[in-house]
Amino acid sequence: MKLYEIVFSPTGGTKKVADIIADRFRWESSLIDLTDRFLDFKAFTFGEEDVCIVAVPSYGGRIPDIVAERLKEMKGNKAKAVPVTVYGNRAYDDTMLELNDVLIEAGFCPVAAIAAVAEHSIMHQFAAGRPDEEDRRELVDFTDKIKRGIQNGSLRDTPAVPGNRPYRSFSGVPMKPRSGKSCTKCGVCAEACPMGAIPTDMPMSTEHDKCITCMRCIAVCPQKNRSISKVLVAAGAQKLKKTCRERKKNQLFLG
Repeated sequence: MKLYEIVFSPTGGTKKVADIIADRFRWESSLIDLTDRFLDFKAFTFGEEDVCIVAVPSYGGRIPDIVAERLKEMKGNKAKAVPVTVYGNRAYDDTMLELNDVLIEAGFCPVAAIAAVAEHSIMHQFAAGRPDEEDRRELVDFTDKIKRGIQNGSLRDTPAVPGNRPYRSFSGVPMKPRSGKSCTKCGVCAEACPMGAIPTDMPMSTEHDKCITCMRCIAVCPQKNRSISKVLVAAGAQKLKKTCRERKKNQLFLG
């Protein structure tokens, strides 16, 4: 069996979760980075003996449109999939169901699913420091159960997961990253942007119609020059404060 980590993780939180799971499998694994817009996703073809950990963040209770597009370009060929929904301690709403549906459409066979919490990518005070040691222990336990089920053949069906169809509406986050005065035009942000929303010849700007506020440009800027409005972030945090107050648990769903 070959293990694949298929991950969309602009700021690294989702990949931390996926790495804990993949490392626990202790199989040879390959990483497929869904944020890399230069990859030819049509070239990825899997087989029935392959196991794919597909980890995606929840944006407004949905998977990012670009993730769905790139996954649908792949050829699952009945490879076993473990969809992993990562969220910032609010809720994941329809994300897991949508991810399951997209994987099935692409030819994968989801046999288990995980919902995991990681530090919020915009409002870092929510789920700060997660995944932490408690999360790691839970994810290791989940992985052991999934691996055992795959090896003994008990995981055959697509798990029933939370969510609704039609999926909830989400039109994106109104705040967009902007460049400060210390931009050196190094182009790191433009190269790393999953959407190509930062012109390579003018990296001080952001094409708002393309930007999904994934925060990748802020995370990779060597000058720490990119940011979003502190006023808008504070207003958003105030709205989420009550919902995000209590520690949310990671969840496992088995087929």
